[in-house]
Amino acid sequence: MLAEAARLEFLDWLALERRSAALTVESYASDVGFFLGFLSRHLGNEPSLADLADLRLSDFRAWLAEAANKGRGKTTRARHVSAVRTYFRFLARRHGVDNAQLSLITLPKTSKPLPRALSPDQATQVAREIDEISEGSLALRDTALFALLYGSGLRIGEALALNRRDAPCEGTDAALRVLGKGAKERMVPVLPTVRAVIADWLAVHWQTEPDAPLFLGKRGKRLDAAVAQKVLRDFRGRYGLPDHATPHALRHSFATHLLAGGADLRAIQDLLGHASLSTTQRYTAVDTQQLMDVWRKTHPRG
Repeated sequence: MLAEAARLEFLDWLALERRSAALTVESYASDVGFFLGFLSRHLGNEPSLADLADLRLSDFRAWLAEAANKGRGKTTRARHVSAVRTYFRFLARRHGVDNAQLSLITLPKTSKPLPRALSPDQATQVAREIDEISEGSLALRDTALFALLYGSGLRIGEALALNRRDAPCEGTDAALRVLGKGAKERMVPVLPTVRAVIADWLAVHWQTEPDAPLFLGKRGKRLDAAVAQKVLRDFRGRYGLPDHATPHALRHSFATHLLAGGADLRAIQDLLGHASLSTTQRYTAVDTQQLMDVWRKTHPRG
């Protein structure tokens, strides 16, 4: 069997059995495709599963060297290795392909940038004044969307995947059921002010079916993330907000501001839907960094 045919099986497995997001599947397709393309040139023929089983450590190192020569940074190369390891684990389970050499590859050391949050005033400004960018009912939609992103810490994809039936009811304490990464569900609370602006949007929402998208585009389809990003980009340009004022920065702001207010790290992990506490712990570094910035600016000897 050719490795390319197995790659297509692998992508189907990611999409259908692991229920990975479309962008995740696309990333794996690109990374594994680059690896197999290298092998075709390196070996002089399209690789088979037998060829993959026979690869030596020097072959894997040559692949990463080519990636580096093409200008791919440490983060990208680390992602390549991670994707190919996942591919080989799939091959081991489905086709009995075993190659221990890949485990000897050391991932390029990378340092993840700290999440960049907005200040409380900036995040509140977005949630309250974003309607000044749009007109009519779309202004109510944008207010509801960005208030939800900051008020509940949702990813933009999670918010846009919501349907009308998922909308939190005004005047209740019902939490919002969110489908996150890996199809994992979590419950997040919704502030009364957020429930109120969502109710205002639903009052003019022109699709009443329960399965209708909660956030609609101009043509009545589910709102595209690129449109939401442009709305915020236009808003930050008009009001002088920093370049990192993006929909995802509102999620970072949600976590950072909760932590600064004394929230428990485990609780923040649950609210964000992080599988690992180490992911959430990055926000402690953000909070510490902000405290140091305040100290430097205000201490007489700073």
